[in-house]
Amino acid sequence: MVGAIFWLVSELIHLLILAIIASAVMSMLIAFGVANPRNQFVYVVADFLNRVTEPVLRPIRGIIPYMGNIDISPVIAILLLEALQMVLADVYGRLVMSGLAF
Repeated sequence: MVGAIFWLVSELIHLLILAIIASAVMSMLIAFGVANPRNQFVYVVADFLNRVTEPVLRPIRGIIPYMGNIDISPVIAILLLEALQMVLADVYGRLVMSGLAF
C-alpha cells in the first residue's frame, strides 16, 4: 500500500515535469509564430498547459525575476521537482529497509 502511494506521487511529479516542458515548448512555438493561438486546438492545449503548470511556476516567478526576456522558472521548477522525487525515493527506500513498507 505504501509502495503504491509513493509510486503514484512519483508518477504525478513526472507528469508535471512533462507538462512544464510541453508548456515551455508551446510558449516558444506561439512566441515565434509557428503555432497560431487563434486556432481553437492550439488555444485549448496552451490554456490547459498553462492552468496545470501555473500553480507551480507562479511562486517561483515571484521569487526569481526575469533575466532579460528569459523566464528560467520552468528550469528551476523541474530541478525542484526532480529533487523532490529523489527525497521521496530515499524516504521510501528507508521505509523498505526498516520493514515498515508493506
